[in-house]
Amino acid sequence: MTTDISPAAPSAAPPPEPEAEEGKEQTLLQQIMSGSWLVSLLAIVLALLFGGILIAVSNAEVVAAAENFFAAPGEFFATLFQTVGNAYSALFRGAVFDWEARTTERAIRPLTESMVSGTPLILTGLGIALAFRCGLFNIGGQGQVILGATIAGFLGYALPLPPVVHMLLAVLGGIIGGAIWAGIAGVLKARTGANEVIVTIMLNSIAGYALGYLLKQNWFTHTNSANPQSRVIDDSSQMFLLLPPPFRLHFGFIIAILATIFVWWLLERSTVGFEFKAVGANPHAARTAGISVSKVTILVMIVAGALAGLGGAAQVLGTEYKLTGGISGSIGFDAITVALLGRSKPLGTFLAGLLFGAFKAGGYLMQSQTGTPIDIVLVVQSVIVLLIAAPPLVRSIFRLPTPVLKRKED
Repeated sequence: MTTDISPAAPSAAPPPEPEAEEGKEQTLLQQIMSGSWLVSLLAIVLALLFGGILIAVSNAEVVAAAENFFAAPGEFFATLFQTVGNAYSALFRGAVFDWEARTTERAIRPLTESMVSGTPLILTGLGIALAFRCGLFNIGGQGQVILGATIAGFLGYALPLPPVVHMLLAVLGGIIGGAIWAGIAGVLKARTGANEVIVTIMLNSIAGYALGYLLKQNWFTHTNSANPQSRVIDDSSQMFLLLPPPFRLHFGFIIAILATIFVWWLLERSTVGFEFKAVGANPHAARTAGISVSKVTILVMIVAGALAGLGGAAQVLGTEYKLTGGISGSIGFDAITVALLGRSKPLGTFLAGLLFGAFKAGGYLMQSQTGTPIDIVLVVQSVIVLLIAAPPLVRSIFRLPTPVLKRKED
């Protein structure tokens, strides 16, 4: 009897598992989120410096002084610093405190306006940050805001209900609308492996066109106006003011604070939040530990969409009071920056939302008093996004040491 002792043929390498692609995607996200608070602060400083350069270049007096730089360098630098200083001074007075105002109310009103502008950004940013922490690129905040605003606004003028109850029902409708819209992306991601970035971007467009269609239907708008807009929501559905007029600060800011606390509790103190973070850190290991990655993916997107829909509800019930084609503005896209700047942490997202709300509120005064184009504020925000998305770039500019990461075991 002979024994076959020939060497065994080398086994073929196993095909790459689906988790490999997920690992690459999450590595990119983890790199973006690896920046420290110092990196975020320095990114803001660099963006403001770059914005100052644009302010100087767009100012005719600075350009004229630059032409005579060698003849009168002192005049050039004086004009430069005065122009940039006046612009940023007006930005601060329009966003935080106007020391040139004649009354106390007008002096502190800018801060409340920053809170008003920051409220939908905070709520939507929390939804996007939550998805980021769980390894999902939720780029569909814009569509989720639109759906939340659409349902909340419609309920705000279509149903005759008593105060408080009417507002709470409209808010609940906004939450459900955003949750359903994001849940679609979550189900497709979990069941078919569809890329959530592409799906959520497409859902943004669908939501925008759907709202445009609805605003042309009389049964939806409850008005015969030729303009694509709905009628004003009922007083009973409006978020009540926290301060008397002329202040516009409304109950939505309190909701934003409560939502921030909720997301912190969810991620740091709950079992579900632990599963969220485990899947975000390593879905393959989470699956091995018995966590249903599909269930977590769907649930994360539902909660994230609910927060974004809440942001849309705050927009229509707290400030706009009617539905228009531009009800969402750029909230959904700005919220991505807010989440990145806040390092996808609840408190950081809250503060970043206030900062971007301040940019929006102060930009109008900067433009009206100094003639500085408000688009420069958008450029500053874009530069912040660029720098936040590339922490190594900020570290190299300021020669900061690279953080030492803990070794990961396979």
